[in-house]
Amino acid sequence: MRQNFSFGAGHLRRDFVGSHIRPGCFRTESVSEALVVEAVLKGPKPRADSAPDGRVWGALATEASNPSTENLDTLSTEEVVSLILEEDRRGLETALRSREGIAQAARWVAETIDGGGGVVFAGAGTSGRLGILEASECPPTFGTGPEQIRAVIAGGREATFLAREGAEDILEDGADAVGDLGAGDLLIGLSASSATPYVLGALAAARDRGARTVLLTCAPPGALSEVADLVLALDTGPEVLTGSTRLKAGSATKAVLNAITTSAMVRLGKVYGNLMVDLSVGSDKLRDRALRIIEAAGEVSREQAGQLYEAADGQVKTAVVMALCDLGVKPARDRLREAGGHVRRALSGRIGAEKNGVSHE
Repeated sequence: MRQNFSFGAGHLRRDFVGSHIRPGCFRTESVSEALVVEAVLKGPKPRADSAPDGRVWGALATEASNPSTENLDTLSTEEVVSLILEEDRRGLETALRSREGIAQAARWVAETIDGGGGVVFAGAGTSGRLGILEASECPPTFGTGPEQIRAVIAGGREATFLAREGAEDILEDGADAVGDLGAGDLLIGLSASSATPYVLGALAAARDRGARTVLLTCAPPGALSEVADLVLALDTGPEVLTGSTRLKAGSATKAVLNAITTSAMVRLGKVYGNLMVDLSVGSDKLRDRALRIIEAAGEVSREQAGQLYEAADGQVKTAVVMALCDLGVKPARDRLREAGGHVRRALSGRIGAEKNGVSHE
């Protein structure tokens, strides 16, 4: 099943623009990314020297010049800040229009984790670092295991802190990085341009091994539907600083990743109301938050919340069920297990009402 969800970025503002610089090598019109992707995938060898030449890379929409910022170097600091934030807002509005596809990706994440599979983010540069950020924040927020949601980046661990730009050009490195994926797993490839060789190599290898695949890109859709089972093409438009996809594209990508993982965790029962009832307590701040959650959701005093927290060995959702159902530790855990880990379902007596632990409410 292949799906393609994408929407345009809308009209560009031309505020603050005086004389226009229009170098021919920076196209402002929308172009298809399909030719670039094809050039990457059909190169003679999956190595850096097989990547498309500069003329092909220059056809990417993410390399185009933004007509609203052509005189960027003549603006005041306040005007530069305003342009950057307005373009970020435009990127977020575009992401919102792609909510149907984003919701599908979230459902796949929930189904993958509930089925015992693993979710992997794969990217290079800014996109890779955003994948690492998302994967690293899920365990403390939602109590996920490190094998359930993880990330790989072109250039390896060192590239997280020190840019290794050439690493993104090697398809085989992307394929090798996801060599342990298979049926039941999910790969989410992150590529602002849609044409990063490392990401395309990872997507192709994951699909060959039977894993589901998603491509999250800030490029126009073009003919990208063959690259992954689900393509989220946000089409955020050219950047304030030409080609710098750490700006608007990066902001939109992070927002979509937030939406995917958080929505998936809601479906998995890791949220009750708007409270993170499966958080992993690793600091004084998080312990205090856990106690406040038990106090509010369990309708108990602070002192009672502390007692419930200790009795439940720090398991917040267990403590909440203990408080509201007047149960001991084991009966509360049993009830949660039978309810697929969903607090609300456990409280309402809807035991075993849904298949597995994924809620479709």
